[in-house]
Amino acid sequence: MFKKILLPIDNSELSEKAGEYAIASADLNGAKIIVLHVIDMPYLNSLPQQDLREKLDKQLRKEGKEAVDKFKRVIEDEKCAGNCKNIKLLTLIKKGKPEDVILETADELGVDHIIMGKSGKHNLEKFIIGSTTERVVRGAKVPVNVIS
Repeated sequence: MFKKILLPIDNSELSEKAGEYAIASADLNGAKIIVLHVIDMPYLNSLPQQDLREKLDKQLRKEGKEAVDKFKRVIEDEKCAGNCKNIKLLTLIKKGKPEDVILETADELGVDHIIMGKSGKHNLEKFIIGSTTERVVRGAKVPVNVIS
């Protein structure tokens, strides 16, 4: 039985599917879902122009807030069509290297399960499984469900 589920999201279709799976898992167990959106700082810092970095940072923060708010709305407003009465929710937006932030957050908050999509919005670094997802699977100290 899981008590705390970490759900990294990025506004992708697969993170939405992972969210649905997390809702079902949390409702069955009365678990808390920790929804995490990570702003990819190494990617952002690699851009050559300061004004472009600032503009993109603002956009990425906005997208992150939209992603966590969308998930929160499903839980709080729609009540998942009556299927998620037992769910407790925490939403976070953090900055850093996504896989590092995911693993650090899992350790810091004592999660006992991670549920995430196979790959995210960006197709640049993935082949069979997204590179962030692969690194999380390899580095996690708790079970990781990868949703495809």
